[in-house]
Amino acid sequence: MREVLGSPRRLRYLRTGWPWRAVGYLLTGALLGPVLLAALLVTAAAGLALAPVLLGLPLLASLVLLGLPFARFERWRLRMLRHTATDPHRRVTEPGPGAWARLRFREPVTWREFGYAGLTALLLWPLEALAVAFVLGAPLTLVAAPALMATVGGGEEVRVLKLWLVTSWPLACACAALGTALIAPGLYALGWLAEVRAGIAGALLGPRDTTAERTVRELSRSRVRLVDAFDAERRRIERDLHDGAQQRLVALTMTLGLARLDAPPGPLADTLARAHDEAGRVLAELRELIHDIHPKVLTDFGLEAAVQDAADRSAVPVDVAAALPGRLPGPVEAAAYFVTREALVNVARHSGAHRAKVTVRHAAGTLVLEVDDDGRGGADPAAGSGLTGLGDRVSALDGTLTLSSPPGGPTLLRVEIPCRPTERTRPT
Repeated sequence: MREVLGSPRRLRYLRTGWPWRAVGYLLTGALLGPVLLAALLVTAAAGLALAPVLLGLPLLASLVLLGLPFARFERWRLRMLRHTATDPHRRVTEPGPGAWARLRFREPVTWREFGYAGLTALLLWPLEALAVAFVLGAPLTLVAAPALMATVGGGEEVRVLKLWLVTSWPLACACAALGTALIAPGLYALGWLAEVRAGIAGALLGPRDTTAERTVRELSRSRVRLVDAFDAERRRIERDLHDGAQQRLVALTMTLGLARLDAPPGPLADTLARAHDEAGRVLAELRELIHDIHPKVLTDFGLEAAVQDAADRSAVPVDVAAALPGRLPGPVEAAAYFVTREALVNVARHSGAHRAKVTVRHAAGTLVLEVDDDGRGGADPAAGSGLTGLGDRVSALDGTLTLSSPPGGPTLLRVEIPCRPTERTRPT
């Protein structure tokens, strides 16, 4: 619509198809508005009438979703003015209508579309209809005054626009001349109105990409990158210790063992025995340290095996119920494992529990991890339990960590992390 704005192009604007594009855009909005208003009113009335028997609740929920097809048509209608409004809705990755509905209700653009549909139904389409009727319809009626005089008025008199009584042919020709003169300014006015109308639609239906949102999005991405880098560094340290220091310590232990066998009884043999035993204890501690940094079972076999390994190492008996569709993203598996391990350590040290249970499942695009015990309760994450940092790590993956531990127990730790399987479990 730049042809409307630039004064050197005013005449060119009238010679192009832009005036009729603007008129078509406003007319389609005026025709669609009553249909949209009727759909909203009927759906709302049916929902309210059936609400006492609970059948109206889905109808009231669908009232919000009526904005989706209307917004899709609006984005198509904007092409008449060569405006573009990209669909900002996220792609649904989970099958089923339930996943689609949950995602749509969580998106802010769905509520903007519903608000825009209500604004159009109650305010915008009447304005469009009045603008086209007065700005274009009135001049065209004046232009048709001579024809009306000849047909409707029988050549004697005719009422134009229900306001003026035309009683002579010169007066009818003057009305036609006035109407012709008003058409060009009217087309400019409708062009401006269509441009403003399209701007409102684009602002409400297009993607929001403000500086603040870009900054928040970049911060979120940088947090994820930091988590990935942290996990990669842990795996590198684990690999270097396993392949380097541990192997050398094993060789040293074997050397001390051989020297101990060859040494004659006496002080030297006793010293070699103590050194050999100490090397064995250091090797065991190093292996435990390597396992704590990043367990190899997690890398090789996934979260289910790693959780079972953590349960087997726990000082408190632990029941494990794990059902995953396959391997999950590495950062997600690592965060879930370390939360499980830290929770089981707290159970053994502080809860006084006799038994604990770990539940791991994946449903509706979310990994759900629960650790509960029958201990005394009263756990506080802020009291140095080690879960605070893990909670930050979970939040970096857009997840949540909640702890319920009333005095007297039981204690329930729940972690939810949105993710998709990266590798499906193959049937055996």
